Amino acid sequence: MRVLGINAVFHDPAAALVVDGRTVAAAEEERFSRRKHGKRPVPFSAWELPELAAAWCLAEAGLRPEDLDAVAYSFDPALCADLDALGVHDPWDALRVDYARRAPWFLAEALPGLDPQQVRFVPHHVAHAASAGLGAGGDGAVLVLDGRGESASHLAGVYRGGELTTLAAQGLPHSLGLLYEDLTRHLGFLHSSDEYKVMALASYGRPRFLPELRELVYATEAGGFAVRPVDWAALAKARAAGAELTDDHADLAASVQARLEEVLLDLARWTYDAAGRPATLTMAGGVALNCVANARLAAEGPFERVWVQPAAGDAGTALGAALHVAAAAGHAVAPMRGAALGRGWSEAELEAELRRAALPYSRPDDIADEAAGVLAGGGIVAWFQGRSEFGPRALGHRSLLAHPGERAMTARLNDVKGREQFRPIAPMVRAERFAEVFDGVSPSPYMLFVHRVRPGWAARIPAVVHVDGTARVQTVHPDDEPLVARLLARFEARTGLPVVVNTSLNTAGRPMVDTPREAMELFGSAPVDLLALGPFAVHRSAAFGGGR
Repeated sequence: MRVLGINAVFHDPAAALVVDGRTVAAAEEERFSRRKHGKRPVPFSAWELPELAAAWCLAEAGLRPEDLDAVAYSFDPALCADLDALGVHDPWDALRVDYARRAPWFLAEALPGLDPQQVRFVPHHVAHAASAGLGAGGDGAVLVLDGRGESASHLAGVYRGGELTTLAAQGLPHSLGLLYEDLTRHLGFLHSSDEYKVMALASYGRPRFLPELRELVYATEAGGFAVRPVDWAALAKARAAGAELTDDHADLAASVQARLEEVLLDLARWTYDAAGRPATLTMAGGVALNCVANARLAAEGPFERVWVQPAAGDAGTALGAALHVAAAAGHAVAPMRGAALGRGWSEAELEAELRRAALPYSRPDDIADEAAGVLAGGGIVAWFQGRSEFGPRALGHRSLLAHPGERAMTARLNDVKGREQFRPIAPMVRAERFAEVFDGVSPSPYMLFVHRVRPGWAARIPAVVHVDGTARVQTVHPDDEPLVARLLARFEARTGLPVVVNTSLNTAGRPMVDTPREAMELFGSAPVDLLALGPFAVHRSAAFGGGR
């Protein structure tokens, strides 16, 4: 059975292809359109059909639209309610629902040959749940939390043998995702996708507003929660975009972050009991990208294992919808083998691009060793290898790499990327060395948990240690990522450090680099010392003369 999954509702439009229960390809439209989060300019910025991503998924499998058995759309307009009556004011909601209803015909126009009758609507939170529950293997509890779906913001359930039983769902207007989004705007971050900045800011503050928030935001006995209106200005003055961040702003961020964690723990405990106390909790939805909350849930919650979908945001619903339709048709669904589901290029194609750009390049005996040498000397490496990652995290395929032992490297990389200086950068570590350096969830291949840096190591790897003594770690196992594992081993042989800085290969406001040409453009415009493009090396000194 060949199922194409589509997300084209709120943001992060994406497509995914599942063939006979196996995930073949998945990609976000932003990697093709170069519009971050797939957001078009006004007047309507929340709906973009992933035409390019869908066409690529089909081409990757050698399929045509008429070869598909189903198209799974991760939103069901029949479940929508009057949001104004619920107390959620969304000026684009009616237009969004209308687009969703007409999605079969829009898709048929975008993919000539597709029969509109093949389109199946999958409830938004069911798609999120499937991306996690089925993506992790099809057994265990599942918790979905985001801003909103059709008329809810949460789903708690359990998968048994690949089949979902919903245990609870929280209706709007109560939403932990919208709560965090409201705070994000109050703190002067303009985009609804900037919640991760608030999470980083929270580490600089004290949760002194917790008493007030506990009165307004709390779990209920039925497995849901209540979110009452918060007078943000009464707690901390609103911040204009670009204005100075104050201690009050940091304290407010810390308070909301702490309350979010407390409520998530309550929800997890309720789900654990209602699901029959399974060993595993799987998670998806935008709130599941809060790696600080995930780490606390793993440490203090009742589950033995917490698995978070690497594309936990709305992009992942494209994959979840496809998996759900495949499973509902009776097909055994294979768990995800990794997040490297996007575009890749052959060595011949990469070399042709280098020649076309007239860049001086070499093919060293071992690109991992070549990069490790540059890193050990304090250089920054643009690392472009294999298929691109599905989801918001760079996981060693489209990454900027650097030395973690230089305290100034954090500021330097934030300058290169055009990011706020309070934001941390993350480490990758060889899986076998993790326990020596960090404490927390392991393995952590998708960089979705924070970890405490062990005593003695913070001074050795200061670039990746956040102000609260934590780091958002990616563990690298040689069976899964042999090239990255070899780079880490070569770097350690030179420096004694088993850790390398890993941040996404992009600059401010732009999606992650996805093509060789984009990688070369970034290399040419940013102070990067080496471009490692597949097995090929381009040194800045050779390409442009001089050093960094």
